[in-house]
Amino acid sequence: MEFLFGGLTDDDSHSSSCAYYYMESISQSTFAYFFLSLLIEGAPFILLGTMVSGFIDVYMPSGAFERFLPKRKVPAVLLCGLLGIIIPVCECAVVPVIRRLVAKGLPVSCAFTYMLAAPIVNPITILSTWSAFNEQQALYITMSRIGIGYLIAVVVGLVLMLVPVEKVIRKTLLATVKSSRSSKDSCANYHHEQSDQCCSSHHDGDASHSCSHSHSSNGSESSHRVVAAMRSGMKDFVDVAVYFTIGVCLTAMFNILQVDYHDSISIYASDSFKGTAMLMVLAFVLSVCSTSDAFLAASLGSFNYAAKMAFMVFGPMLDVKLIFLYQTVMRGKFLFLFSVFLFVAVLGTCIAWAEWEVLMLWCQDVSHQLSIQGKEVL
Repeated sequence: MEFLFGGLTDDDSHSSSCAYYYMESISQSTFAYFFLSLLIEGAPFILLGTMVSGFIDVYMPSGAFERFLPKRKVPAVLLCGLLGIIIPVCECAVVPVIRRLVAKGLPVSCAFTYMLAAPIVNPITILSTWSAFNEQQALYITMSRIGIGYLIAVVVGLVLMLVPVEKVIRKTLLATVKSSRSSKDSCANYHHEQSDQCCSSHHDGDASHSCSHSHSSNGSESSHRVVAAMRSGMKDFVDVAVYFTIGVCLTAMFNILQVDYHDSISIYASDSFKGTAMLMVLAFVLSVCSTSDAFLAASLGSFNYAAKMAFMVFGPMLDVKLIFLYQTVMRGKFLFLFSVFLFVAVLGTCIAWAEWEVLMLWCQDVSHQLSIQGKEVL
């Protein structure tokens, strides 16, 4: 009998075994609670974001950026920081788009500004942030996230205006950019003899001047494009959902550790610098999509607003999966300097923001007035 029960024959060992399994069941139920609550809250926003990204991928013309951007660099950079409002994409989808745009001649400063700002300054992320912090000063957090994300993205874009492009992007991409420019110069003197041979005179760097437009029926073409957009969106959703699920799993584990080791974590959480740096590292490791990371940040109750803000700003700009994606665009040395600059910039900006109480008081006043007006309407 002693062999069958592994030596647990006395009352003390039996009691300790029961206590162990009881605590294990509590940890499992707590993990399931955190995991499912975060997953159910964030998944709809990921689906919405990837569907929008899919339709943008199919329906947006390839030269749309170049046609409406200002000719001067500084206004172009400032405008690119706001393009996420009308072209909302998450950080998972924006890097391949930027790579194509840079290859077609979009200035690197504009491309990087859009790349950093679009995952934060877009309506889907704004809506998810407001929903996640609905009971935690939603207006203050949402406006601050937009402002800080836009500010850092624009600063990076302005700095890149002073850096030679040869030191920023990879050699293969640089060669593509140069060949695109030379082919566009040779295309400037080219004219079509018949206007019906091609629907547009822009060749986007194609030296052969081939026109491969489909002139099939509008109904059939439209249905095929919708299907293509849905497929593109679902492909992005599967890719993003994998990272999001892993991030939710790790965050649920972190929340359990936060309960079990509350005193140890509180030492870091109460410190503005250590807590902010800790959540920035956590955001880098979790690699959660910007459309849903606000729900994770809102659940980390023991950390202050500076740490939560840094989590939501730094994560969409730099995380584990983005390191691999950035390597398709940037040189290795520049990527290292770029990462260090982002970490220091986000850390310093969020800590300084938390000390600025004017915006918080104004947002509290506006929220109070809106709540009073809502009650009067009802």
